[in-house]
Amino acid sequence: MKIPRLTFWRAVFLVVVALGLYSTYVRFMHGLGASTHLSDRTPWGLWIGFDVLCGVGLAAGGFTMTAMVYLFNLKQYYHLTRAAILTAFLGYIMVTVALLFDLGRPLRLWHPLVMGNPHSIMFEVALCVTFYSTVLAIEFAPCVLEPFGWKRLCAIIDKIKVPLVLFGVLLSMLHQSSLGSLYLIVPGKLHPLWYTSPWLPVLFFLSAVMVGLAMVIVESFWSGRALGHKPDMKALAPLGRIMLVVLAIYALTLLQIRWSRETLGLIAAGTEESYLFLLEIACGILIPGILLAMPRVRLQPRGLFTAAVLVVLGFVLNRMNVSVTGMAAISGEKYFPAWTEISITLMLVAIGCLLFNLAARYLAVFPHHGPAAPRVPARADAAVPEYMAAERS
Repeated sequence: MKIPRLTFWRAVFLVVVALGLYSTYVRFMHGLGASTHLSDRTPWGLWIGFDVLCGVGLAAGGFTMTAMVYLFNLKQYYHLTRAAILTAFLGYIMVTVALLFDLGRPLRLWHPLVMGNPHSIMFEVALCVTFYSTVLAIEFAPCVLEPFGWKRLCAIIDKIKVPLVLFGVLLSMLHQSSLGSLYLIVPGKLHPLWYTSPWLPVLFFLSAVMVGLAMVIVESFWSGRALGHKPDMKALAPLGRIMLVVLAIYALTLLQIRWSRETLGLIAAGTEESYLFLLEIACGILIPGILLAMPRVRLQPRGLFTAAVLVVLGFVLNRMNVSVTGMAAISGEKYFPAWTEISITLMLVAIGCLLFNLAARYLAVFPHHGPAAPRVPARADAAVPEYMAAERS
């Protein structure tokens, strides 16, 4: 058996996982107090702000791409759906694992499914995330089943694909927006720059769609570099144009809300919150919007990738601002995550990247890599692009 060569990034991965495993031991053997900087005044920190709120949003590429292909009949993006579904599936698995770290009694994670409160937003989010994770597992199942020749089961999944996608999109719309609804109950605690009642659910959903498209672009470039194939700019460049449209809608909605609530002056207040809000807007909206609006940038791989990365960073800043920065003033405490919190988060991200890499190498995730190319559903034959027709022939 050949031992893999120890490269720089493999060494980094081993160090990250080792530190994360030690922090996991501290967390479960000595409790939240010994492993976090959380308190009664700051009960939610990095594990909720990044691992959950960002994790759910960054996985939005799954429902975005499947809706575009199966509901809006944009078949030219079919070959991107499996990678998007894989990213979403791994993202939701990581979110669930992160909740096990954050909950005081993680073994009771299943309780909301049988002891739910129908009046609770968190109960609705728990149900939607559980059901949507199941939908993603079914949607990704053909990738795993095809190499084993389970054609009949794959055919059954193909037949129910459209209602399955419709159900998944409905679930995603509910829980992506409901994460914003969760903060509607804290009007006196969340900073006015981010408390945008009743529009928080709308902004959370629009930003999820926006970052979902950006993640599809980012993962296409990263996987292409890792697997040795060029990104498909014929599909990704138009995707960048769609992302620009969603970005513009999000920006105009946000501007209208700020104007109607007369909170534009807070942006220039010179406070920590105003600086972080400006950084969020510049990084996630203004700069990528300008880049995507220029065809010569959008049509170039490096320019498109840069814009997509900025959108992802801006999204992460927004979720962290809502969950941490915007709640800091009322708590009266300055929260910064402990190194154990950071190491566990990095470990989850590293394991997620490893699983994506392994799936991309050994399963038919991409049409130009893996044991078999993804099959286009029979009902889409009339709209199969030329490159897919060539692959299938």
